[in-house]
Amino acid sequence: MRKVYHRIIQIAGNVITVEADNIAYGELAEVTGTRGMSLAQVIRLLDKKVFLQVFAGSRGISTNSEVRFLGRPMQVASGDNLLGRIFNGSGEPRDGRPEIKDNIIDIAGPSVNPAKRIIPRKMIRTGIPMIDVFNTLVSSQKLPIFSVAGEPYNQLLARIAMQAEVDVIVIGGMGLKYDDFLFFRDTLDEHGALSRSVMFIHTASDPVVECLLVPDMALAVAESFALANKNVLVLLSDMSNFADALKEIAITMEQIPSNRGYPGDLYSQLAARYEKAVDFDDAGSITILAVTTMPGDDVTHPIPDNTGYITEGQFYLRNGRIEPFGSLSRLKQLVNDKTRDDHRGIMDTLIRLYAEYRETLEKQSMGFRMSNWDNKLLKYGKMFEEKMMDLSVNIPLEEALDLGWQLLSQCFEKNETGMKSDLIKEFWPVKG
Repeated sequence: MRKVYHRIIQIAGNVITVEADNIAYGELAEVTGTRGMSLAQVIRLLDKKVFLQVFAGSRGISTNSEVRFLGRPMQVASGDNLLGRIFNGSGEPRDGRPEIKDNIIDIAGPSVNPAKRIIPRKMIRTGIPMIDVFNTLVSSQKLPIFSVAGEPYNQLLARIAMQAEVDVIVIGGMGLKYDDFLFFRDTLDEHGALSRSVMFIHTASDPVVECLLVPDMALAVAESFALANKNVLVLLSDMSNFADALKEIAITMEQIPSNRGYPGDLYSQLAARYEKAVDFDDAGSITILAVTTMPGDDVTHPIPDNTGYITEGQFYLRNGRIEPFGSLSRLKQLVNDKTRDDHRGIMDTLIRLYAEYRETLEKQSMGFRMSNWDNKLLKYGKMFEEKMMDLSVNIPLEEALDLGWQLLSQCFEKNETGMKSDLIKEFWPVKG
């Protein structure tokens, strides 16, 4: 039986402090005030002082309110019954359906032992050429999508959720606008993807502590599916809101701030989530795609800066497109040679010619005379942006590779592409 405490020594914002013994970091407690019972979580231990973040806020809580520790961390249900369900940051149903109480597991456990991991070797097809062809997503990879407010990153995640060739999709929304939540729900439902998805949604009006719980819940559920031989794709949006929630609580706790006011353990907090990505040697896999909005489009901001040291590349979403320059999948070389013989060659050639197109645009803007080669590049660049870079394009990898060859044949002669002669002989389109 856990001891009940009736004296709260401090209330600061939504953080309360009690003096207690034998309490663990992350442990849950029930706090009973004039507005009823609320859950709280231990977020700091200092000698005998225990600091708890109250989920529903501290309104109605006084210094003589009752605090009862539960002796366990936050938990969440797992299993196939979760598929098609939507929960909030506390794991409570947001879809109006009954609560699930089977197969309860702890969240925020340690990352997987490296001895249980294998080298990534499987491509995850998304139907998006700028990913499949140029920056292939690999099973068990962890990749951020760097963007800014106003870009269609949630629409991109929804597209990936609908089209990715995986067994289970787990979506973790942090600080979402309610319209964005409805967009995720309705889009996945309309396209039949909700039945293989689990959603944990924290909206901007929900308690801040639930924002911190969303990625842990999503990843704990993903791990349970992966251990059941499922390949799971976890889509998180937005990790900047997660980091801002860490910052808000750190300020409440009067912690000494680090870079731009963020807590000194920001790197560790981000890494603890991203390192959950894994390909088990005897089970399934977890792959993580996480949106990080960069304040002021500043990649040196602490959130994207720390993220870049943890992840295996990044996607840059700018002007409604995945930018080919700067975007990188460091694991793509592990699978590109296993797709089609021309994958690496067509990828390199298309990007090289697009880079020359961008240089030609600069020359054109400065009034230089356009050569015949420049005109070919201008034609190619516009077609490449329209047919390959536009996020509305939805075609399988093989069709995207064929499309790349068609673009080359429509704009250049064979000897102008720099492609290997054996690849040209095999793949160059025959004009009818």
